Amino acid sequence: MHTTTVLNAQSAADYLRLSKSSLAKLRLSAAGPAYCKLGRRVVYRTVDLEAWLASRRRLSTSQQ
Repeated sequence: MHTTTVLNAQSAADYLRLSKSSLAKLRLSAAGPAYCKLGRRVVYRTVDLEAWLASRRRLSTSQQ
């Protein structure tokens, strides 16, 4: 069985070295990592956080 690590919003923000409010703003603008809604709770899978970080990777300041 494969287990997936899931973090609450505060833990995900800590993982990304962002504030919880910055992560919420990214969620509102659909510019942040994928997340899951469990009832009223927002949770993030660590694989999605890693994928989002990888998508933000740049080799030069001129890259978009």
